[in-house]
This record gives sequence, structure tokens and C-alpha cells, in this order.
Amino acid sequence: MALYLLFESASGYSLFLAHGIDEIGQNTEAVRNSVLDLTRFGKVVKLNAFVPFSSALDALNQCNAVSEGILTDELRNFLELNLPKVKEGKKQKFSLGVAEPKIGSQILETTQIPCQSNEFVLELLRGVRLHFDRFIKDLKTSDLEKAQLGLGHSYSRAKVKFNVNRVDNMVIQAIFLLDTLDKDINSFSMRVREWYSWHFPELVKIVNDNYLYAKCAKFIVNKAELSEDKIPGLAEILGDEDKAKEIVEAAKASMGQDLSPIDLINVQQFAQRVMDLSEYRKKLYDYLVTKMNDIAPNLASLIGEVVGARLISHAGSLTNLAKCPSSTLQILGAEKALFRALKTRGNTPKYGLIFHSSFIGRASARNKGRLAHYLANKCSIASRIDCFSESNSTVFGVKLREQVEERLDFYDKGVAPRKNLDVMKAAIEATLKEDGEEDEKSKMDVDPTETTATKSKKKKSKDAAMDVKPIMEEKENGDVSAEPETEKKKKKKEKRKLAEQEEVSGKSDGVNGVDTDQNGTAKKKKKKKTEQVEGEDLQTAGESKKKKKKKAKSEDDE
Repeated sequence: MALYLLFESASGYSLFLAHGIDEIGQNTEAVRNSVLDLTRFGKVVKLNAFVPFSSALDALNQCNAVSEGILTDELRNFLELNLPKVKEGKKQKFSLGVAEPKIGSQILETTQIPCQSNEFVLELLRGVRLHFDRFIKDLKTSDLEKAQLGLGHSYSRAKVKFNVNRVDNMVIQAIFLLDTLDKDINSFSMRVREWYSWHFPELVKIVNDNYLYAKCAKFIVNKAELSEDKIPGLAEILGDEDKAKEIVEAAKASMGQDLSPIDLINVQQFAQRVMDLSEYRKKLYDYLVTKMNDIAPNLASLIGEVVGARLISHAGSLTNLAKCPSSTLQILGAEKALFRALKTRGNTPKYGLIFHSSFIGRASARNKGRLAHYLANKCSIASRIDCFSESNSTVFGVKLREQVEERLDFYDKGVAPRKNLDVMKAAIEATLKEDGEEDEKSKMDVDPTETTATKSKKKKSKDAAMDVKPIMEEKENGDVSAEPETEKKKKKKEKRKLAEQEEVSGKSDGVNGVDTDQNGTAKKKKKKKTEQVEGEDLQTAGESKKKKKKKAKSEDDE
């Protein structure tokens, strides 16, 4: 059987014929030894056909298609032209060796060309890759290296830059920075309090907020210069005139020590830095909210922007979070406690990062674990919708939030919640309405110069966005589907089915309009009658024998 080898290079597709397989005997060690030597390898493998790519963009498209296991028209035409024709109903006398099993299965489905991908084929393709510039005459090694470098850069760039608006890496960095800023602002504000309290210790009791304290320290600077003229300025900072008057009166009878002008300037500068950091923290929080509404709107509307961002950052990405089951999502962030409990055989944790949600705080102590399980289920559904759906709406997140609220009422008051199927149907109807409104708006805004091709593309994308299906069908109370059946339950079900089938077959096997049950009763009656008749015959026979014996005795006596 002839073996052809498909080799995808940066410059084009090439087809090689391995004609010395019988001599090698498909021994990988022999191939491995002959790969390095071109004179030996050239006797086994020879170039059959080569087609170059038209441009760098074409090379990138072909490379993406091969990596995803998609057979392009160019590759199909190339194979059909240069390989022997496949005859239906007959055994093929050749096979095609490929490096990627996915593309091999796709070629087999579409063109019926038999493909194989094993260690022997990979070794042959390794030799082809090593001596590729020798097989093609007009191809230089420098040109091949440039093509490989350019294709590698464009391929990696295309993989990284898939969607600018939905890059979850920005959310991960923002939430990390937000957590570090919270720690830093807290420690710096405590340092400002401690530093300025040497000069004005009474201010700590009057002003509790860190940001307002830093503002007041910057405004007052020297308590000796604080007079009633500065009360309006303090009132603007604090928002309370009574507190401003209290600060002025406390400054007059303050027990703090005096500081030099240089020390006061340093305190003032440090307070300004703390204020700048806290203002930047507010801006960063607003940025995080906007990014979460773009990337994971349903998750953000269900559990909040900060908790949702923490879940995404802990999982690594939104796709990783979507792949997590609800049981894993429930204890994300509590891995140490989980492994400690497994090691010591103690109680496993009920929640991780989900604990920061307001739902679990509102639940009672005995219902916290159950609500955490239910909330994790809804969060996994919301993350999957955000990750894999093209439409960017918060309808599903709002509906899932309503379900969690209903579950809270069910635990506290006993009010029965809606079914998950009904809620998902309502969410789908709402999304379809939104998409219909968007379609009408887009029809109003369409330019007359727009081509039919662009219109059809838009329709396809909208249809794909409208193709939303309910993710999970739960029980009547919205619970997760029941646990998988054990082997014992399966065996019992099979026995019941067999018994039912036997009963049905016994009832349906009637002859001449008379069922088997009736036949059975008739047979029983006949058996009873025969038994009675036989019994009567036996009795009569016994009586006749007795009579004969009596007659014989009487004759003897005579």
C-alpha cells in the first residue's frame, strides 16, 4: 500500500510519496536513523506535488484552519488533484499520513481518503521538515525562515487578539490592583493619623473616615492658626457645620505638641498622596464596573461586579470559570481549608469567594450552606451564558437574581419559588424582544448603498445571537438535576421492565378471541373434572372388589 505524506509549511502545502515502506517494514527506529542522512531518506521519500500560498494572509488563514481541524477548499482541491481517485465500494491502495488527527478525520469524512497519524508517520514528517528546502529547488533557506517567522508572529498575534472589547485580562489586573490599593490606602491613612495625632490628637475622635481625615489634615496644617474664619471650609469638607465648629473648639484646647514648619509640610504632602490614591481607587472601581458589564454582564448583575471579578481572576479567565462545575465554583478561594479538611477528615468548607455576596449575608446560619450551593449553580449558568453567547444583555442575570431572591424567601417564609424552566423561557422571550427592537433600529439606520452581502452577514450574526437555549432544566423548585442512578437502581428498573413485558406478552397472545387467562381457567376446570371422574371410578372399582370377596366367602361356607 502506497503512503502519501501531507506536509503544511509556512510557504505552502506539499505532498510526498513514501515508496520504500516494505523495505523499512514500518520500523520507527530505522526511520529515525535514516532521517538525518538525506541520501538514505531521499530514497524513501520523494516530492510528489507542491502548491505555494498566495499571500501571508492566506498562509495565516490556512494555518488557523489546520489548527482547528477544518478542511479548506484549497487543501481539498490540492488533495483531489494530486492523489489517486477514490473508487466507491473498493479497497483503497493508498493512505494519507497527516500530523494532526483532527484534520485527518475531516479529510476522511469529506473526501473518503483514508488517513493515518501514528509515530511512524510523524517520524517521516520530521525528516521532511528537516530537509524541506532540499526537496524544493527554487526555495531558499532564508526565504523559508522569513516565511516561518512572519507566519509565527501573525498566528500568535491573531490568537491573542480575538476580541478587544471582551478581554477578561483587564478585569483580572483591575481587581488585583483594587485589592492592593485597598491595603495600601488603609495602611497609609493609618500612618497619616498616627503622624498628625502628635500635633492634633483630638481630630481622630471627631473625624472617623480616613479620606476626610487626610483632607482635614491638609486643610488645617497648623492647629494654632485654626480660627472661626476656616469653619466654612471645614464644613464643605465634612458636610457638617457642627463638626467643623467642634474641630475649631478642640484646636483651641488641644494637648498635642507643636511641630516645625518642615514637619507640617511633610505631613501635608503625605496626606495629599493618600487623597490622590483614594480618588484613583474610585476611578479604578468605576472602570472595573464598566469592564464587567462588557465582559460578564449576567454574572455582574447576579452577584456584583467585585465578587464576579474576583471569581474570574481566581479561575484565571472567564472561559475557565465557565468550564468549572458549580461545586468547584462554590469553594473557589477556600482551597486551603478544603485540603486541610480532607487531610484531617473534618468538615469541608461551604463557600469561598461567594461568601462576600450579599445573599449569603442575608441568609440565616443554618441556610447559608444551601444558599451557597444554589448561588454557585446560578453563577455557573451566568458565566457560561456570558462566555459562549454573542448577545451582550443582562436579562439572564436579572432573572437568575430573582430566582435567588425567591429561594431566600422560600427558606425564610416557605413561599414556593418558580420553576427554572419557566424563568428561562421568560428570559429567552425578553432577549428575543430586545433583539427584535435592535433589528428595527438597524433597519431604520441602514444606508441605501449597503450591499446585500453585508445585510446577509448581519442577519446571520443576529440569528446566531437569537439562538439562545436554556442551559439547564432543573427540578420543580429550581434544584439541580438528580444524582446519577446507582447500579442497584438500574438493575431493579431492568427487572421491572422485563416483568411488565412478560405480562403484556401473556395478555396479548390470545387465540380466537379468547385470552390466555381464560384458557388457563378452562384448563384448570377440566383438570378438576377429570380428577373427580377418576376418583369416582376408583371408588366403584373398590366396592365391586369387596362384593366379589363376600360372595366367594359365602360360597365356601356353604
